[in-house]
Amino acid sequence: TLLKLLEEKCSASGYGVEIDDANVRACLRNKVNVIQMNLETGLAGFEAQSFDYVILSLTLQAVRHTELMLREMVRVGKQGIVTFPNFGYWHHRWQIARGRMPVSDDLPYQWFDTPNIHLCTLADFEDLCDKCGIRVLDRLVLCDGKPVSFLPNLRGQLAVYRFEATQI
Repeated sequence: TLLKLLEEKCSASGYGVEIDDANVRACLRNKVNVIQMNLETGLAGFEAQSFDYVILSLTLQAVRHTELMLREMVRVGKQGIVTFPNFGYWHHRWQIARGRMPVSDDLPYQWFDTPNIHLCTLADFEDLCDKCGIRVLDRLVLCDGKPVSFLPNLRGQLAVYRFEATQI
């Protein structure tokens, strides 16, 4: 859906990466370029700096090899963009304080059936970027679709980051 929107609104061209057969068929039906592959193995099929942007939308928390994925994103693209649910959001913290794993619009699964395996806060993600030699260029934190600037790690549901490899 995102790639189709970028093609229509921004005349962007690109490729989606998908592992699920049904989702690959949906891409093809919507005339979206798609490559069927497992992101867990990295992006070895793509040459270095072959894209302006590599976007991982609401997927980072579901990949097992998060560091590899971030490094591959900045290897293949000049910049990377990720979105992920902020586990530090106050509503999630409140549910944990009440003895339950969070369930919300941005984390809609129960603990036993979630595809999410690496939940993080904004601070956690920024620490990982530092560790991986990645410079954060922009951060947008949203709550109910509106930007949050005051106490974003506590008040933000969704994080959007734009980043690049640190130049040595």
